[in-house]
Amino acid sequence: MEPISIAMISDFFHPAVGGVENHIYMLSANLIRRGHKVIVITHSHAPDRVGIRWLLPSLKVYYIPHLPIASSATLPNFLTSLPYLRTILLREHIHLIHAHASLSAIGHEAILHSHLMGIRTVFTDHSLFGFDDAASILTNKLMVGNLKNVDAVICVSHTGRENTVLRGQLFERNKDDSQILQLRKSVYVIPNSLVAQQFKPCIQEPKETITIVVLSRLAYRKGIDLLVATAPKICQLFPNVNFVVGGDGPKLIEILQMREKHRLQDRIELLGPVRHKDVLSVLSRGSIFMNTSLTEAFGIAILEAACAGLYVVSTKVGGVPEILPEDMISFAKPEEDVRAISEAIDIVQNGLHDPIKAHERIKTFYNWEDVAIRTEKVYHTVLQSRQIELMERIRRTMDIGPFAGLIYTIILLVDCVFFLFLEWWMPREDIHYVHHHWSQERFKELVEQAEKER
Repeated sequence: MEPISIAMISDFFHPAVGGVENHIYMLSANLIRRGHKVIVITHSHAPDRVGIRWLLPSLKVYYIPHLPIASSATLPNFLTSLPYLRTILLREHIHLIHAHASLSAIGHEAILHSHLMGIRTVFTDHSLFGFDDAASILTNKLMVGNLKNVDAVICVSHTGRENTVLRGQLFERNKDDSQILQLRKSVYVIPNSLVAQQFKPCIQEPKETITIVVLSRLAYRKGIDLLVATAPKICQLFPNVNFVVGGDGPKLIEILQMREKHRLQDRIELLGPVRHKDVLSVLSRGSIFMNTSLTEAFGIAILEAACAGLYVVSTKVGGVPEILPEDMISFAKPEEDVRAISEAIDIVQNGLHDPIKAHERIKTFYNWEDVAIRTEKVYHTVLQSRQIELMERIRRTMDIGPFAGLIYTIILLVDCVFFLFLEWWMPREDIHYVHHHWSQERFKELVEQAEKER
């Protein structure tokens, strides 16, 4: 396959830490190893982190000077990002952009602008959202407007695919609106992955005390209220069970109050924020991993814990049931339920869960090279498909609705006029282009050299 020039675009990238950030980096690194050119475009995460940075292996990152407003997300700028994106995409000879995350404003803006330059688009949705709260309604409407003109959509689970199709209205109904006939565009499922070698189980002597590990952002969406309600009951029922809780967030104060109220300071240890490189050392302290999320598209923390040899207990929500075989996980309803944790404790105490075998099984299920190959096939399918013309984009945008459709169409038309102005004000001939078009062999040489130096 011919090498492709790809721009990964998202508000969520390093030095911020999270599942989306790690997904973008690992996918980019493996695509580079396969001979493609990949750059990342994100916003500045600090006053001194603006401009170009390099990450191994030969991954160029553009930090444009837009400051985040909340949780690493930027305010939708639409037109103000166009001069930056136009210059970067043209000078780097980009063939395709890959935007990530529904809440990433810069990703949605890149999808809006890219068609003006003849660049194809792919969007990956990493989260599940509802349909009835204000934040979800606004986010879903933003998605509908952008996914009308995207070339392909990728989701990290089959549950996430159903959620995205409904939220983005990526379907057609028959005339009486009673039955969905077909999808309007290709929606693929490519799961998250991990580097199994980084989560090798530590062989430990059997202990009487069983440690339950919780690694999560301490927020409502992660079900921390369930942890606060069930942890005292578990400690009361099982005197030989302790908790290790890693993470930070707004619900930390409630965990502290619960621990103080029930006098569990010696049985519930709070670690605070945990760096990704320290995750294995925390997981190695336990035998059971507990996930209390209320919504989860995939759950990379569950996969990492299972790979590290822990037996998993999780709420049965979202795409979680798709991650592991049934004999490696126990499910609970998203309510105050200690049945699943009781089942897990019994399995661990009786030696029915082998950490080494669990790790070996995970190695065969998930690897980043497979994810890169599947994503690469999506790219080539998109590049070979017919490009959407401007009038068709306008028609699709007007179909959103009489109110939102008109607003999006005005934004689209103003964007076209502003792009023509930039073509006159900053001609393409004045852009300092990147001239190195390395072959696949040259890319491999650079990667090998970088890994030797590391």
